[in-house]
Amino acid sequence: MPVPNLESNGVVFLIGVIPKAGQEGVVEEFFELFKTPWERYCPGRPYDVILATADEVPEVNPQLLLVYGTSAKSMDARIGLTARERPHDTIVRSANSDVPIYGKSLTFADVRNGVPCVTGKAGTAGIKLDAPGSTVIRLGYDLFEQVHFLLSMGQSVENAHIPTLDIHISMLREWILEAGIPLVEIPPVPHGHSFSVCLTHDIDFVGIRKHCFDRTMLGFVYRATVGAVKNFFRGRITATQVLQSWRAVVTLPFVYAGWSKDFWEPFEWYLNVEKGLPATYFLIPFKRRPGDNTPGPRASLRATAYDVGDLPEWTDTLQKQGCEIGVHGIDAWHSVENGREELARIRAVARTSEIGIRMHWLLREEHTPYVLEQAGFDYDSTVGYNETVGYRSGTAQVFLAPGARTLLELPMHIQDGALFYPQKLDLSEVEAEKRCQALVEHVEKCGGVLTVLWHDRSHAPERFWGSFYAQLLKDLKTRNAWFATAGQATAWFRKRRHIRFDRAETHSGHCPRVFYEGEEIQPPIRLRIYEPPYRNGVGTSDSDRNLRFKDISWNGLSSLELDSDLAHHSSTTLPDSTLCPQP
Repeated sequence: MPVPNLESNGVVFLIGVIPKAGQEGVVEEFFELFKTPWERYCPGRPYDVILATADEVPEVNPQLLLVYGTSAKSMDARIGLTARERPHDTIVRSANSDVPIYGKSLTFADVRNGVPCVTGKAGTAGIKLDAPGSTVIRLGYDLFEQVHFLLSMGQSVENAHIPTLDIHISMLREWILEAGIPLVEIPPVPHGHSFSVCLTHDIDFVGIRKHCFDRTMLGFVYRATVGAVKNFFRGRITATQVLQSWRAVVTLPFVYAGWSKDFWEPFEWYLNVEKGLPATYFLIPFKRRPGDNTPGPRASLRATAYDVGDLPEWTDTLQKQGCEIGVHGIDAWHSVENGREELARIRAVARTSEIGIRMHWLLREEHTPYVLEQAGFDYDSTVGYNETVGYRSGTAQVFLAPGARTLLELPMHIQDGALFYPQKLDLSEVEAEKRCQALVEHVEKCGGVLTVLWHDRSHAPERFWGSFYAQLLKDLKTRNAWFATAGQATAWFRKRRHIRFDRAETHSGHCPRVFYEGEEIQPPIRLRIYEPPYRNGVGTSDSDRNLRFKDISWNGLSSLELDSDLAHHSSTTLPDSTLCPQP
Protein backbone atom coordinates (compact mmCIF):
# COMPACT_ATOMS: atom_id res chain seq x y z
CA MET A 1 0.00 0.00 0.00
CA PRO A 2 1.28 3.54 -0.67
CA VAL A 3 2.40 5.43 2.41
CA PRO A 4 1.57 9.02 3.41
CA ASN A 5 4.00 11.75 2.47
CA LEU A 6 7.19 12.09 4.49
CA GLU A 7 9.26 15.24 4.63
CA SER A 8 12.89 14.61 3.78
CA ASN A 9 14.90 15.59 6.87
CA GLY A 10 18.22 13.85 6.36
CA VAL A 11 16.96 10.65 7.98
CA VAL A 12 14.45 9.20 5.54
CA PHE A 13 13.42 9.92 1.98
CA LEU A 14 10.27 9.36 -0.05
CA ILE A 15 10.10 7.82 -3.51
CA GLY A 16 7.50 9.16 -5.90
CA VAL A 17 6.44 6.51 -8.44
CA ILE A 18 5.00 7.22 -11.91
CA PRO A 19 3.93 3.80 -13.25
CA LYS A 20 2.32 2.81 -16.51
CA ALA A 21 -1.40 2.10 -16.42
CA GLY A 22 -2.14 -1.31 -14.96
CA GLN A 23 1.10 -1.61 -12.99
CA GLU A 24 -0.31 -0.53 -9.62
CA GLY A 25 -0.41 -4.04 -8.15
CA VAL A 26 3.14 -4.99 -9.06
CA VAL A 27 4.41 -1.60 -7.84
CA GLU A 28 2.89 -2.28 -4.42
CA GLU A 29 4.41 -5.76 -4.34
CA PHE A 30 7.84 -4.50 -5.33
CA PHE A 31 7.83 -2.07 -2.42
CA GLU A 32 6.80 -4.84 -0.05
CA LEU A 33 10.03 -6.57 -1.06
CA PHE A 34 12.09 -3.36 -1.10
CA LYS A 35 10.46 -2.12 2.11
CA THR A 36 11.04 1.62 2.05
CA PRO A 37 8.75 4.71 2.02
CA TRP A 38 7.06 5.50 -1.30
CA GLU A 39 3.86 6.86 -2.77
CA ARG A 40 2.18 7.45 -6.13
CA TYR A 41 3.67 10.63 -7.58
CA CYS A 42 1.69 13.78 -6.81
CA PRO A 43 2.50 16.82 -9.00
CA GLY A 44 3.97 19.71 -7.05
CA ARG A 45 5.01 17.59 -4.09
CA PRO A 46 8.79 17.45 -3.40
CA TYR A 47 10.53 14.09 -3.74
CA ASP A 48 14.10 12.97 -3.18
CA VAL A 49 13.65 10.18 -5.74
CA ILE A 50 11.22 9.79 -8.63
CA LEU A 51 10.93 6.41 -10.34
CA ALA A 52 9.01 6.37 -13.63
CA THR A 53 7.96 3.69 -16.11
CA ALA A 54 5.24 5.75 -17.81
CA ASP A 55 5.91 6.94 -21.36
CA GLU A 56 5.20 10.56 -20.47
CA VAL A 57 7.58 11.78 -17.78
CA PRO A 58 6.86 15.30 -16.48
CA GLU A 59 9.60 17.87 -16.19
CA VAL A 60 10.72 17.20 -12.62
CA ASN A 61 13.99 17.85 -10.84
CA PRO A 62 14.38 15.48 -7.88
CA GLN A 63 17.75 14.61 -6.47
CA LEU A 64 17.52 11.32 -8.38
CA LEU A 65 15.29 10.55 -11.37
CA LEU A 66 15.11 6.93 -12.54
CA VAL A 67 13.32 6.29 -15.83
CA TYR A 68 12.71 2.70 -16.92
CA GLY A 69 11.14 1.66 -20.20
CA THR A 70 11.36 -0.35 -23.41
CA SER A 71 10.08 2.40 -25.67
CA ALA A 72 11.22 5.95 -26.34
CA LYS A 73 10.25 8.41 -23.59
CA SER A 74 9.18 12.00 -23.92
CA MET A 75 12.26 13.03 -21.95
CA ASP A 76 14.83 11.14 -24.09
CA ALA A 77 15.26 13.96 -26.57
CA ARG A 78 15.63 16.48 -23.74
CA ILE A 79 18.61 14.60 -22.32
CA GLY A 80 20.13 13.77 -25.71
CA LEU A 81 19.49 10.00 -25.89
CA THR A 82 18.67 7.91 -28.94
CA ALA A 83 17.16 4.51 -28.16
CA ARG A 84 17.18 1.44 -30.36
CA GLU A 85 15.27 -1.81 -29.83
CA ARG A 86 17.21 -4.97 -29.08
CA PRO A 87 16.31 -8.68 -29.25
CA HIS A 88 14.21 -10.28 -26.51
CA ASP A 89 15.69 -11.99 -23.46
CA THR A 90 19.20 -10.72 -22.95
CA ILE A 91 21.76 -10.52 -20.16
CA VAL A 92 23.06 -7.17 -18.96
CA ARG A 93 25.63 -6.33 -16.32
CA SER A 94 25.55 -3.78 -13.53
CA ALA A 95 28.53 -3.43 -11.23
CA ASN A 96 29.55 -7.06 -10.63
CA SER A 97 26.18 -8.68 -11.31
CA ASP A 98 24.73 -10.34 -14.38
CA VAL A 99 21.04 -9.49 -14.72
CA PRO A 100 18.68 -11.33 -17.07
CA ILE A 101 16.23 -9.02 -18.83
CA TYR A 102 13.09 -10.86 -19.95
CA GLY A 103 11.23 -9.71 -23.03
CA LYS A 104 11.87 -6.50 -24.91
CA SER A 105 14.67 -4.07 -24.04
CA LEU A 106 16.45 -1.01 -25.42
CA THR A 107 20.01 0.14 -25.76
CA PHE A 108 21.20 3.70 -26.23
CA ALA A 109 23.21 4.71 -29.26
CA ASP A 110 24.81 7.93 -28.05
CA VAL A 111 26.16 7.87 -24.49
CA ARG A 112 28.66 10.72 -24.72
CA ASN A 113 26.67 12.87 -22.32
CA GLY A 114 26.64 10.28 -19.55
CA VAL A 115 28.27 7.26 -17.95
CA PRO A 116 27.09 3.72 -18.76
CA CYS A 117 25.83 1.97 -15.61
CA VAL A 118 24.17 -1.10 -17.17
CA THR A 119 25.81 -2.73 -20.16
CA GLY A 120 25.45 -5.82 -22.32
CA LYS A 121 26.78 -7.41 -25.48
CA ALA A 122 24.25 -5.43 -27.50
CA GLY A 123 25.28 -2.09 -26.03
CA THR A 124 24.46 0.27 -23.18
CA ALA A 125 21.17 -0.56 -21.45
CA GLY A 126 21.50 2.00 -18.68
CA ILE A 127 23.12 5.41 -18.60
CA LYS A 128 23.67 7.90 -15.78
CA LEU A 129 23.65 11.64 -16.48
CA ASP A 130 24.65 14.14 -13.84
CA ALA A 131 23.43 17.72 -13.65
CA PRO A 132 23.74 20.36 -10.93
CA GLY A 133 21.77 19.11 -7.95
CA SER A 134 20.26 16.16 -9.82
CA THR A 135 21.07 12.78 -11.34
CA VAL A 136 19.12 11.07 -14.13
CA ILE A 137 19.40 7.32 -14.78
CA ARG A 138 17.71 6.01 -17.92
CA LEU A 139 17.21 2.22 -18.15
CA GLY A 140 16.20 0.38 -21.30
CA TYR A 141 13.88 -2.07 -19.57
CA ASP A 142 10.75 -1.78 -17.45
CA LEU A 143 11.46 -2.65 -13.81
CA PHE A 144 7.86 -3.50 -12.97
CA GLU A 145 7.39 -5.64 -16.07
CA GLN A 146 10.47 -7.58 -15.01
CA VAL A 147 9.12 -8.03 -11.49
CA HIS A 148 5.72 -9.19 -12.77
CA PHE A 149 7.37 -11.74 -15.07
CA LEU A 150 9.56 -13.11 -12.28
CA LEU A 151 6.71 -13.46 -9.78
CA SER A 152 4.27 -14.97 -12.27
CA MET A 153 6.16 -16.92 -14.97
CA GLY A 154 9.50 -17.39 -13.26
CA GLN A 155 13.00 -17.84 -14.62
CA SER A 156 14.22 -20.48 -17.00
CA VAL A 157 16.49 -23.22 -15.74
CA GLU A 158 19.48 -21.53 -17.42
CA ASN A 159 19.14 -18.48 -15.15
CA ALA A 160 18.12 -20.32 -11.99
CA HIS A 161 21.39 -19.45 -10.23
CA ILE A 162 20.79 -15.69 -10.52
CA PRO A 163 18.68 -13.95 -7.82
CA THR A 164 17.44 -11.51 -10.44
CA LEU A 165 14.74 -9.73 -8.46
CA ASP A 166 17.01 -9.33 -5.44
CA ILE A 167 19.66 -7.81 -7.72
CA HIS A 168 17.13 -5.31 -9.12
CA ILE A 169 16.46 -4.20 -5.54
CA SER A 170 20.17 -3.98 -4.83
CA MET A 171 20.78 -1.87 -7.95
CA LEU A 172 18.04 0.59 -6.98
CA ARG A 173 19.36 0.83 -3.42
CA GLU A 174 22.87 1.44 -4.67
CA TRP A 175 21.82 4.20 -7.07
CA ILE A 176 19.88 5.98 -4.32
CA LEU A 177 22.84 5.90 -1.95
CA GLU A 178 25.28 6.97 -4.66
CA ALA A 179 23.07 10.02 -5.24
CA GLY A 180 23.75 11.06 -1.63
CA ILE A 181 20.26 10.25 -0.33
CA PRO A 182 19.86 8.64 3.10
CA LEU A 183 17.80 5.47 2.95
CA VAL A 184 15.47 3.83 5.44
CA GLU A 185 14.67 0.17 4.83
CA ILE A 186 13.21 -2.81 6.64
CA PRO A 187 15.42 -5.67 5.41
CA PRO A 188 13.89 -9.13 4.89
CA VAL A 189 15.62 -10.66 7.91
CA PRO A 190 14.82 -10.65 11.65
CA HIS A 191 16.97 -8.60 13.97
CA GLY A 192 19.74 -10.67 15.51
CA HIS A 193 19.93 -13.10 12.59
CA SER A 194 21.66 -13.13 9.21
CA PHE A 195 18.85 -14.91 7.35
CA SER A 196 16.07 -17.46 7.81
CA VAL A 197 15.99 -21.17 7.04
CA CYS A 198 12.99 -23.43 6.39
CA LEU A 199 13.66 -27.17 6.49
CA THR A 200 10.92 -28.98 4.59
CA HIS A 201 10.16 -32.59 3.74
CA ASP A 202 7.81 -33.87 1.03
CA ILE A 203 6.60 -37.24 2.26
CA ASP A 204 5.86 -39.45 -0.75
CA PHE A 205 6.75 -42.75 0.94
CA VAL A 206 6.61 -43.71 4.61
CA GLY A 207 8.30 -47.09 4.20
CA ILE A 208 9.04 -49.79 1.70
CA ARG A 209 6.77 -52.16 3.62
CA LYS A 210 3.79 -50.67 1.75
CA HIS A 211 5.37 -51.62 -1.58
CA CYS A 212 5.51 -55.38 -2.09
CA PHE A 213 6.19 -56.66 -5.61
CA ASP A 214 5.12 -53.38 -7.20
CA ARG A 215 6.99 -50.97 -9.46
CA THR A 216 8.46 -49.09 -6.49
CA MET A 217 9.93 -52.21 -4.91
CA LEU A 218 11.29 -53.59 -8.18
CA GLY A 219 12.84 -50.23 -9.02
CA PHE A 220 14.51 -50.15 -5.62
CA VAL A 221 15.93 -53.67 -6.07
CA TYR A 222 17.47 -52.69 -9.40
CA ARG A 223 18.91 -49.41 -8.14
CA ALA A 224 20.27 -51.03 -4.97
CA THR A 225 22.05 -53.82 -6.88
CA VAL A 226 23.03 -53.01 -10.46
CA GLY A 227 22.55 -49.28 -9.94
CA ALA A 228 24.71 -49.30 -6.82
CA VAL A 229 27.61 -50.82 -8.75
CA LYS A 230 27.23 -48.20 -11.49
CA ASN A 231 27.17 -45.39 -8.93
CA PHE A 232 30.28 -46.79 -7.25
CA PHE A 233 32.24 -46.66 -10.51
CA ARG A 234 30.85 -43.16 -11.15
CA GLY A 235 32.25 -42.09 -7.79
CA ARG A 236 28.83 -41.31 -6.31
CA ILE A 237 28.82 -43.86 -3.48
CA THR A 238 31.46 -45.80 -1.55
CA ALA A 239 32.13 -49.53 -1.44
CA THR A 240 30.63 -49.58 2.05
CA GLN A 241 27.43 -48.03 0.72
CA VAL A 242 27.28 -50.62 -2.06
CA LEU A 243 27.34 -53.33 0.60
CA GLN A 244 24.68 -51.49 2.60
CA SER A 245 22.46 -51.37 -0.48
CA TRP A 246 22.88 -55.11 -1.09
CA ARG A 247 22.17 -55.81 2.56
CA ALA A 248 18.97 -53.77 2.35
CA VAL A 249 17.81 -55.91 -0.58
CA VAL A 250 18.58 -59.12 1.32
CA THR A 251 16.60 -57.94 4.36
CA LEU A 252 13.47 -57.07 2.35
CA PRO A 253 11.61 -60.30 3.31
CA PHE A 254 12.30 -59.62 6.97
CA VAL A 255 11.08 -56.02 6.60
CA TYR A 256 7.83 -57.21 5.05
CA ALA A 257 7.41 -59.78 7.85
CA GLY A 258 7.92 -57.07 10.46
CA TRP A 259 11.09 -58.66 11.83
CA SER A 260 13.47 -55.94 10.60
CA LYS A 261 13.22 -52.17 10.74
CA ASP A 262 11.85 -50.47 7.63
CA PHE A 263 14.91 -48.60 6.35
CA TRP A 264 12.73 -46.15 4.36
CA GLU A 265 10.88 -44.89 7.46
CA PRO A 266 11.76 -41.16 7.48
CA PHE A 267 10.50 -39.49 10.65
CA GLU A 268 12.80 -40.92 13.30
CA TRP A 269 15.86 -40.22 11.17
CA TYR A 270 14.91 -36.59 10.51
CA LEU A 271 14.01 -35.86 14.13
CA ASN A 272 17.39 -37.23 15.16
CA VAL A 273 19.55 -35.43 12.58
CA GLU A 274 17.71 -32.10 12.94
CA LYS A 275 17.97 -32.30 16.75
CA GLY A 276 15.09 -30.07 17.76
CA LEU A 277 15.15 -27.73 14.75
CA PRO A 278 11.62 -26.95 13.53
CA ALA A 279 10.72 -28.49 10.18
CA THR A 280 7.66 -28.67 7.94
CA TYR A 281 6.34 -32.03 6.73
CA PHE A 282 4.05 -31.95 3.71
CA LEU A 283 1.83 -35.04 3.93
CA ILE A 284 -0.36 -36.70 1.28
CA PRO A 285 -4.07 -36.27 2.11
CA PHE A 286 -5.43 -39.22 0.06
CA LYS A 287 -3.68 -42.42 -1.01
CA ARG A 288 -3.96 -44.04 -4.45
CA ARG A 289 -4.92 -40.76 -6.16
CA PRO A 290 -2.68 -39.76 -9.09
CA GLY A 291 -4.76 -36.62 -9.57
CA ASP A 292 -6.58 -35.05 -12.47
CA ASN A 293 -4.87 -33.10 -15.27
CA THR A 294 -1.51 -34.63 -14.37
CA PRO A 295 0.81 -34.04 -17.35
CA GLY A 296 3.03 -36.66 -18.91
CA PRO A 297 2.73 -40.35 -19.83
CA ARG A 298 3.61 -41.53 -16.30
CA ALA A 299 0.78 -39.73 -14.51
CA SER A 300 -0.37 -42.90 -12.72
CA LEU A 301 2.94 -43.02 -10.82
CA ARG A 302 1.90 -39.91 -8.92
CA ALA A 303 -0.45 -41.94 -6.71
CA THR A 304 0.98 -42.88 -3.30
CA ALA A 305 0.53 -45.98 -1.16
CA TYR A 306 -0.08 -44.02 2.07
CA ASP A 307 -1.96 -40.98 3.32
CA VAL A 308 -2.09 -38.94 6.50
CA GLY A 309 -4.62 -41.33 8.00
CA ASP A 310 -1.87 -43.98 8.25
CA LEU A 311 0.29 -41.77 10.51
CA PRO A 312 -1.69 -40.90 13.68
CA GLU A 313 1.26 -41.43 16.02
CA TRP A 314 3.78 -39.63 13.86
CA THR A 315 1.63 -36.55 13.18
CA ASP A 316 1.23 -36.16 16.93
CA THR A 317 4.94 -36.74 17.63
CA LEU A 318 6.11 -34.33 14.95
CA GLN A 319 3.95 -31.49 16.24
CA LYS A 320 4.99 -32.13 19.85
CA GLN A 321 8.59 -31.72 18.64
CA GLY A 322 7.80 -28.25 17.24
CA CYS A 323 7.37 -29.34 13.65
CA GLU A 324 4.58 -28.32 11.28
CA ILE A 325 2.17 -30.41 9.22
CA GLY A 326 1.25 -29.17 5.75
CA VAL A 327 -0.57 -30.49 2.68
CA HIS A 328 1.28 -32.29 -0.09
CA GLY A 329 -1.41 -31.42 -2.58
CA ILE A 330 -2.81 -33.62 -5.33
CA ASP A 331 -5.46 -31.64 -7.21
CA ALA A 332 -5.50 -28.40 -5.22
CA TRP A 333 -3.37 -26.68 -7.87
CA HIS A 334 -6.30 -26.52 -10.32
CA SER A 335 -9.47 -27.22 -8.28
CA VAL A 336 -10.85 -25.16 -5.40
CA GLU A 337 -13.22 -27.97 -4.42
CA ASN A 338 -10.48 -30.59 -4.31
CA GLY A 339 -8.19 -28.15 -2.53
CA ARG A 340 -10.73 -27.67 0.23
CA GLU A 341 -11.10 -31.44 0.57
CA GLU A 342 -7.33 -31.92 0.84
CA LEU A 343 -7.03 -29.08 3.33
CA ALA A 344 -9.81 -30.49 5.53
CA ARG A 345 -8.08 -33.89 5.67
CA ILE A 346 -4.82 -32.39 6.97
CA ARG A 347 -6.56 -29.83 9.19
CA ALA A 348 -8.16 -32.72 11.08
CA VAL A 349 -4.74 -33.67 12.49
CA ALA A 350 -2.91 -30.31 12.46
CA ARG A 351 -2.84 -28.11 15.53
CA THR A 352 -3.50 -24.90 13.67
CA SER A 353 -6.07 -23.54 11.27
CA GLU A 354 -3.37 -21.79 9.19
CA ILE A 355 -2.05 -24.52 6.94
CA GLY A 356 0.22 -24.35 3.92
CA ILE A 357 0.71 -26.50 0.86
CA ARG A 358 3.31 -27.74 -1.55
CA MET A 359 2.01 -29.52 -4.62
CA HIS A 360 3.09 -33.08 -5.33
CA TRP A 361 5.46 -32.97 -8.35
CA LEU A 362 5.42 -29.13 -7.99
CA LEU A 363 2.45 -28.85 -10.35
CA ARG A 364 1.08 -25.35 -10.85
CA GLU A 365 -0.35 -23.05 -13.51
CA GLU A 366 -1.09 -19.35 -13.89
CA HIS A 367 -4.23 -19.40 -11.74
CA THR A 368 -2.88 -21.70 -9.01
CA PRO A 369 -2.29 -18.93 -6.42
CA TYR A 370 -5.92 -17.77 -6.75
CA VAL A 371 -7.23 -21.37 -6.57
CA LEU A 372 -5.18 -22.17 -3.47
CA GLU A 373 -6.27 -18.95 -1.80
CA GLN A 374 -9.94 -19.69 -2.47
CA ALA A 375 -9.46 -23.20 -1.08
CA GLY A 376 -8.32 -21.66 2.21
CA PHE A 377 -4.56 -22.23 2.32
CA ASP A 378 -2.38 -19.80 4.26
CA TYR A 379 0.72 -20.11 2.08
CA ASP A 380 2.17 -22.09 -0.81
CA SER A 381 5.71 -23.42 -1.20
CA THR A 382 5.47 -24.91 -4.68
CA VAL A 383 7.50 -22.27 -6.54
CA GLY A 384 10.79 -23.94 -7.32
CA TYR A 385 12.52 -26.29 -9.73
CA ASN A 386 12.47 -30.05 -10.20
CA GLU A 387 15.44 -29.87 -12.59
CA THR A 388 17.85 -27.64 -10.70
CA VAL A 389 18.35 -25.47 -7.62
CA GLY A 390 18.06 -21.71 -7.38
CA TYR A 391 15.61 -18.84 -7.70
CA ARG A 392 12.59 -19.54 -9.88
CA SER A 393 11.09 -16.16 -8.92
CA GLY A 394 14.47 -14.47 -8.71
CA THR A 395 14.26 -13.91 -4.95
CA ALA A 396 14.77 -15.46 -1.54
CA GLN A 397 11.90 -13.41 -0.11
CA VAL A 398 8.35 -14.50 0.65
CA PHE A 399 6.02 -12.71 -1.77
CA LEU A 400 2.41 -12.31 -2.86
CA ALA A 401 1.93 -13.96 -6.24
CA PRO A 402 0.01 -12.15 -8.97
CA GLY A 403 -3.63 -13.21 -8.77
CA ALA A 404 -3.65 -13.67 -4.98
CA ARG A 405 -4.72 -11.24 -2.27
CA THR A 406 -3.62 -13.06 0.89
CA LEU A 407 -1.81 -16.28 -0.12
CA LEU A 408 1.92 -15.85 0.34
CA GLU A 409 4.50 -17.77 -1.67
CA LEU A 410 7.51 -19.27 0.10
CA PRO A 411 9.90 -20.09 -2.75
CA MET A 412 11.85 -23.34 -2.60
CA HIS A 413 15.58 -23.14 -3.41
CA ILE A 414 17.40 -26.41 -2.68
CA GLN A 415 15.99 -29.85 -3.53
CA ASP A 416 17.84 -33.11 -3.00
CA GLY A 417 16.56 -34.78 -6.16
CA ALA A 418 17.54 -31.84 -8.33
CA LEU A 419 21.08 -31.98 -6.95
CA PHE A 420 21.71 -35.70 -7.19
CA TYR A 421 19.33 -37.48 -9.59
CA PRO A 422 21.18 -38.71 -12.71
CA GLN A 423 18.34 -37.27 -14.82
CA LYS A 424 18.70 -33.85 -13.14
CA LEU A 425 21.94 -32.09 -12.19
CA ASP A 426 23.65 -35.38 -11.25
CA LEU A 427 26.23 -33.64 -9.05
CA SER A 428 28.89 -35.13 -6.86
CA GLU A 429 28.75 -34.08 -3.21
CA VAL A 430 31.63 -31.66 -3.78
CA GLU A 431 29.81 -30.03 -6.71
CA ALA A 432 26.53 -29.96 -4.77
CA GLU A 433 28.24 -28.26 -1.85
CA LYS A 434 29.44 -25.46 -4.14
CA ARG A 435 25.92 -24.95 -5.52
CA CYS A 436 24.40 -24.84 -2.05
CA GLN A 437 27.17 -22.62 -0.70
CA ALA A 438 26.37 -19.95 -3.31
CA LEU A 439 22.70 -19.95 -2.27
CA VAL A 440 23.60 -19.77 1.43
CA GLU A 441 25.99 -16.88 0.87
CA HIS A 442 23.32 -14.95 -1.02
CA VAL A 443 20.75 -15.07 1.79
CA GLU A 444 23.50 -14.36 4.30
CA LYS A 445 24.28 -11.10 2.47
CA CYS A 446 20.79 -10.08 1.36
CA GLY A 447 18.42 -11.67 3.85
CA GLY A 448 15.39 -13.70 2.95
CA VAL A 449 14.56 -17.35 3.51
CA LEU A 450 16.58 -20.33 2.32
CA THR A 451 14.02 -23.11 1.79
CA VAL A 452 15.44 -26.62 1.70
CA LEU A 453 13.52 -29.70 0.52
CA TRP A 454 14.78 -33.16 1.49
CA HIS A 455 12.54 -36.10 0.64
CA ASP A 456 11.49 -39.00 2.83
CA ARG A 457 13.83 -41.81 1.71
CA SER A 458 16.81 -39.69 0.70
CA HIS A 459 18.77 -40.72 3.80
CA ALA A 460 18.39 -44.45 3.10
CA PRO A 461 19.74 -47.04 0.67
CA GLU A 462 20.07 -46.64 -2.28
CA ARG A 463 20.31 -42.85 -2.32
CA PHE A 464 22.57 -42.15 0.69
CA TRP A 465 21.97 -38.40 0.57
CA GLY A 466 21.59 -38.18 4.34
CA SER A 467 25.21 -37.37 5.19
CA PHE A 468 25.17 -34.42 2.78
CA TYR A 469 22.00 -33.11 4.43
CA ALA A 470 23.52 -33.46 7.90
CA GLN A 471 26.60 -31.54 6.79
CA LEU A 472 24.44 -28.81 5.23
CA LEU A 473 22.57 -28.43 8.54
CA LYS A 474 25.85 -28.27 10.43
CA ASP A 475 27.01 -25.42 8.20
CA LEU A 476 23.71 -23.54 8.46
CA LYS A 477 23.76 -23.72 12.26
CA THR A 478 27.11 -21.88 12.33
CA ARG A 479 25.73 -18.91 10.35
CA ASN A 480 23.39 -17.23 12.83
CA ALA A 481 20.28 -18.28 10.92
CA TRP A 482 16.73 -18.23 12.26
CA PHE A 483 15.32 -21.73 11.78
CA ALA A 484 11.55 -21.59 11.34
CA THR A 485 8.75 -23.74 10.02
CA ALA A 486 7.31 -22.64 6.71
CA GLY A 487 4.28 -21.29 8.58
CA GLN A 488 6.41 -19.33 11.05
CA ALA A 489 8.52 -17.78 8.27
CA THR A 490 5.52 -16.72 6.20
CA ALA A 491 3.81 -15.33 9.33
CA TRP A 492 6.89 -13.18 10.03
CA PHE A 493 6.92 -11.84 6.48
CA ARG A 494 3.17 -11.20 6.68
CA LYS A 495 3.73 -9.00 9.73
CA ARG A 496 6.57 -7.20 7.95
CA ARG A 497 4.15 -6.47 5.09
CA HIS A 498 1.75 -4.81 7.55
CA ILE A 499 4.32 -2.23 8.71
CA ARG A 500 3.64 1.29 7.43
CA PHE A 501 5.32 4.68 7.40
CA ASP A 502 3.74 8.05 8.18
CA ARG A 503 4.52 11.41 9.81
CA ALA A 504 4.45 12.23 13.52
CA GLU A 505 3.88 15.73 14.88
CA THR A 506 6.64 17.00 17.18
CA HIS A 507 7.40 20.30 18.88
CA SER A 508 9.84 21.06 16.07
CA GLY A 509 7.53 20.08 13.23
CA HIS A 510 7.31 16.64 11.60
CA CYS A 511 9.40 13.49 11.85
CA PRO A 512 9.04 10.15 10.10
CA ARG A 513 7.22 7.45 12.07
CA VAL A 514 7.02 3.70 11.57
CA PHE A 515 3.89 1.99 12.83
CA TYR A 516 2.24 -1.40 12.88
CA GLU A 517 -1.11 -2.67 14.09
CA GLY A 518 -1.09 -6.34 14.98
CA GLU A 519 0.40 -8.99 17.21
CA GLU A 520 3.95 -8.63 18.48
CA ILE A 521 6.60 -9.31 15.83
CA GLN A 522 8.93 -12.07 17.01
CA PRO A 523 11.71 -12.32 16.26
CA PRO A 524 11.71 -8.52 15.94
CA ILE A 525 12.31 -6.73 12.67
CA ARG A 526 15.31 -4.52 12.07
CA LEU A 527 14.86 -0.98 10.86
CA ARG A 528 17.99 0.04 8.97
CA ILE A 529 19.03 3.62 8.16
CA TYR A 530 21.81 3.86 5.60
CA GLU A 531 24.12 6.85 5.47
CA PRO A 532 25.17 7.13 1.82
CA PRO A 533 28.81 7.13 0.74
CA TYR A 534 28.21 10.33 -1.23
CA ARG A 535 26.83 13.44 0.43
CA ASN A 536 26.33 16.91 -1.06
CA GLY A 537 28.13 15.98 -4.26
CA VAL A 538 31.30 14.95 -2.43
CA GLY A 539 32.36 11.38 -3.16
CA THR A 540 34.81 8.97 -1.60
CA SER A 541 37.28 6.72 -3.28
CA ASP A 542 36.25 3.18 -4.14
CA SER A 543 38.54 1.82 -1.44
CA ASP A 544 36.75 3.92 1.20
CA ARG A 545 33.20 3.22 0.06
CA ASN A 546 31.99 1.50 3.20
CA LEU A 547 28.39 2.23 4.06
CA ARG A 548 27.43 3.34 7.53
CA PHE A 549 24.04 2.40 8.88
CA LYS A 550 22.01 2.33 12.05
CA ASP A 551 19.91 -0.67 13.00
CA ILE A 552 16.94 -0.58 15.35
CA SER A 553 15.34 -3.71 16.75
CA TRP A 554 11.56 -3.28 16.88
CA ASN A 555 8.72 -5.65 17.82
CA GLY A 556 5.90 -3.40 16.58
CA LEU A 557 4.19 -2.86 19.95
CA SER A 558 4.74 0.89 19.85
CA SER A 559 5.27 3.43 17.10
CA LEU A 560 8.83 4.41 16.27
CA GLU A 561 9.81 8.04 15.66
CA LEU A 562 13.00 7.99 13.69
CA ASP A 563 14.62 11.27 14.71
CA SER A 564 14.50 10.62 18.47
CA ASP A 565 14.94 6.86 18.43
CA LEU A 566 17.96 6.96 16.15
CA ALA A 567 19.83 9.11 18.64
CA HIS A 568 20.12 6.09 20.92
CA HIS A 569 21.71 3.82 18.31
CA SER A 570 25.30 3.91 17.18
CA SER A 571 26.44 3.60 13.60
CA THR A 572 27.91 0.44 12.14
CA THR A 573 30.08 0.15 9.08
CA LEU A 574 28.86 -2.10 6.29
CA PRO A 575 31.12 -2.80 3.31
CA ASP A 576 29.11 -2.08 0.21
CA SER A 577 30.31 -5.38 -1.23
CA THR A 578 27.73 -7.02 1.06
CA LEU A 579 24.84 -5.24 -0.63
CA CYS A 580 23.38 -8.25 -2.37
CA PRO A 581 25.92 -8.99 -5.10
CA GLN A 582 25.38 -11.95 -7.37
CA PRO A 583 26.49 -15.16 -5.60
